[in-house]
Amino acid sequence: MLLPIRAICRSKRVKKDGTAPIFLQYCYSRTKRTLLSTGIAIPPEYWQKKQLRISPQLPPEIGDAVKLNDELLRQKRLVEDLVAEAARKQITDKGAFVKKAFSPSLDVKALDERIVTVAKQETAKKEAKHDIYYQFDEYIKTKERKVSKATLTVYSNVKGHLQAFERYRQEKINFASFDFNFYHDFIDYLTFEHVHMRRQEVLTGLKLNTIGKTIKHLRGFLKDRVKRKIIAPIDLTDFKIPEEESDAIYLTHQEIIAIYQTDLSDHPYLVEYRDLFVLACLTGLRFSDFSTLKPEDLQRDMLYKKQEKSDHWVIIPLREEAKHIFTRQFRERIPALTNPEFNRHIKTIGKLAGLNRSIKFSYKKGNKSIEVIKPKYDWITSHTARRSFCTNEFLAGTPVELIMKISGHKRTKDFYKYIRISPQEAANKIKELWIKRDGMRLVQTDNSAVLNKDINQ
Repeated sequence: MLLPIRAICRSKRVKKDGTAPIFLQYCYSRTKRTLLSTGIAIPPEYWQKKQLRISPQLPPEIGDAVKLNDELLRQKRLVEDLVAEAARKQITDKGAFVKKAFSPSLDVKALDERIVTVAKQETAKKEAKHDIYYQFDEYIKTKERKVSKATLTVYSNVKGHLQAFERYRQEKINFASFDFNFYHDFIDYLTFEHVHMRRQEVLTGLKLNTIGKTIKHLRGFLKDRVKRKIIAPIDLTDFKIPEEESDAIYLTHQEIIAIYQTDLSDHPYLVEYRDLFVLACLTGLRFSDFSTLKPEDLQRDMLYKKQEKSDHWVIIPLREEAKHIFTRQFRERIPALTNPEFNRHIKTIGKLAGLNRSIKFSYKKGNKSIEVIKPKYDWITSHTARRSFCTNEFLAGTPVELIMKISGHKRTKDFYKYIRISPQEAANKIKELWIKRDGMRLVQTDNSAVLNKDINQ
């Protein structure tokens, strides 16, 4: 019969000096056990396995067998006291408790104090597991090897929004908080009250799509914790994801050429930013991808790139200009830069290129529509390059399926969100197709009277 607490010698773990460590083994269930180091080591041949003790024949230069056996007995009683105390305090995981509380040098007189300390630590740890922010950190850890750094930043932002809302309403948020009222109060807070920084400007309230992204990832976090059986199921039926069609510009081929040909002799530090932006416009890569290109990504005049966000390989043929930029400017080194820094510089480049036409966009804030008017260059961001690529190829008649192979979009629904054309551009494109198809005629005949007769009838 297996004893709950017994001394064992790990004969297979012999050290260089020929000794093996002795442990106290605590079996706290039929299948679970923990080893407690006694700090004692002897040559394994002097361990009496049946008697569970050190042989009296132990050489004196190694130690006094009587004293060592007495020390093992003392430590065993110490473990027994810890187990008894864990039972009195109704500690569920006795093995973890004993493992943390035990020490060979622990004095019986200090036992009570040690037990109280460990019990408090275990209670705090147990409570922490039910803390939403502790769980959010654990959730982020599970995603570190599966998503991009940008997505991890989004998760951290969601956690930050919850913490800010908690401070605002001065009420602790826990997993029981997520009900219909919480959802609407949280949406209201993010829309009108949340304070955040944009550059050096203090802003109040988030845009609808940013709020939607927050709710989307909050739902994902809660569903993950439920699936892992860390928390009880939560009804998220009412946690709708608000969204609106985002306003964003694209650059025509003529505008991209204007940027590429802009004289930057008075601003030489902008050249690499300009060229990298044009390269992105001609390849459709995201900032996280075009800012990490390497020489080996170019093979047979094509870029082979594994997208960071989707973990998906894309193969992109290079126009002559794109190939020239990559081989001349960036074949050896892509400059180390940040997205905000990149966005700031390409706005300046757009201004120097003469993209000054005023453009008005609007967004929802509650039931109000907020209009913003800025020159086109001030709307340019790193993502403008990706939108420009998709939109220009779409307008040129490239099949959507082929564009998606290069852009890396997996769903046509997501792809069409990138297409940014005006109603006038859409009308001109349809007219162009009609002219190519049938010359703008419904019936192909030289006798127009036939058509007129049918219409009059």
